[in-house]
Amino acid sequence: MSGAGVRGSWRSKLRSFDIIVWRYNEYILSPRTVGISQRTADMLWKLLLRLQPCRLCSFRKMPLASKSRPPLACFIYTTDHQSNQENKRTVEKLYKFSVDVRKIRRLKGWVLFEKETYVEEIAGILQQLGADEAAIASILERCPEAIVCSPATLNTQRELWQLVCKNEQELVKLIEQFPESFFTVKDQETQRLNIQFFQELGLKNVVISRFLTTASNVFHNPIEKNKQMISILQESYLNLGGSEANMKVWLLKLLSQNPFILLNSSAAIKETLEFLQEQGFANSEILQLLSKLKGFLFQLCPGSIQNSMSFSKNTFKCTDHDLKQLVLKCPAILYYSVPVLEERIQGLLEEGISIAQIKETPMVLELTPQIVQYRIRKLNSLGYRIKDGHLGNLNGTKKEFEANFGKIQAKKGRPLFNPVAPLNVEE
Repeated sequence: MSGAGVRGSWRSKLRSFDIIVWRYNEYILSPRTVGISQRTADMLWKLLLRLQPCRLCSFRKMPLASKSRPPLACFIYTTDHQSNQENKRTVEKLYKFSVDVRKIRRLKGWVLFEKETYVEEIAGILQQLGADEAAIASILERCPEAIVCSPATLNTQRELWQLVCKNEQELVKLIEQFPESFFTVKDQETQRLNIQFFQELGLKNVVISRFLTTASNVFHNPIEKNKQMISILQESYLNLGGSEANMKVWLLKLLSQNPFILLNSSAAIKETLEFLQEQGFANSEILQLLSKLKGFLFQLCPGSIQNSMSFSKNTFKCTDHDLKQLVLKCPAILYYSVPVLEERIQGLLEEGISIAQIKETPMVLELTPQIVQYRIRKLNSLGYRIKDGHLGNLNGTKKEFEANFGKIQAKKGRPLFNPVAPLNVEE
């Protein structure tokens, strides 16, 4: 594989990791609106645990319970010295705060071998913020690296996060939910500059705090890089026919939906736009695709988009014009890889749905085979045969589907006569 191919593969892994992090933490922050189950969230979390060491260590596998410090840790340490035995004082202090040391040994045992740790100091900072004993124990069990962070550095981190938190209670809640994000204390001055930049841009503090917990890499970007990317996005929006009056609203919405767009390169954005124009999409249509895909369009390479379009064209036996209309109806066709599209189409065919039906309502491809099967069973329970009708009743979010299902159910149970109408009875 060429050097460019290897770099592309690494970028793809990083983007996949970012998207999984963002999706999982969207569920944590607002489980009802995201529409994924607890089981799915647990699977995402397990996937994160497998991917994260690879990201920190340039895709080199690292034992989870290693007794030595990871080579590329994201934390600032005050010492580089380790002993050959566990630090007894550290273990005793952890027990004092009701921490389950067995969990630490199993996950990140190397911290127990550090000669210099700050268990009491870190616990003291958390107590000052209002964390109780159970919360402190939970934080240290899930993020034991915290005990080797310099207290002075951690106080600076607290000041940074308080710039976007309404009060200490809110800050403690964020630390409890995302301890690793809080105890990642590198590039603090860069973080401060980026927080101020995002505030000046008009992003609300609640959105910036979500970035801190779920998209922290954005804050490690040099401030000049983030400013450059914002400028390119604004320029692209205007070049695609967007209005100056709506630009700020469009930009803030795009960033709040997908902050990882800032991790792209300007060259990648221009390359994607040029490719879509070559495919015959008008500027207004590209802007529509960009908005619907929440900026993830820029994280796709032209080759991947071309493969998905070619597969769709062959599968649906359509012309270039029909294919374009299909994509505008369901922009996810560009985003999903060929194997994903193939799996979803096959799943629909197995349920008795025809290619013509899918072509008429392509949005159904946004649903996984499992969701399709579940929804078809529910509709069948009411005697509604989806393969003989329109697929529109399968579409939408979980909330939208349940609302449609309720309407069908109500219509199914409606009496044939009006119970409040007067009856003509002969006396």
